[in-house]
Amino acid sequence: MSIHGSFVSQGGFAAHRNVLSRAERIERLKADGRWKSDAKGTTSIFNLPKVRNIKVT
Repeated sequence: MSIHGSFVSQGGFAAHRNVLSRAERIERLKADGRWKSDAKGTTSIFNLPKVRNIKVT
């Protein structure tokens, strides 16, 4: 069953999401400088720290 056109938002899938994918979390950690990618201290992709996802208005 399809969704009626009046129920579809104008932004499509641009809505705010509280949950980030693993790749998005790693990108955010790299941007914050909290991701180690050197030979000795590589951070595991499992048990990642929490990352805040704040909606920008």
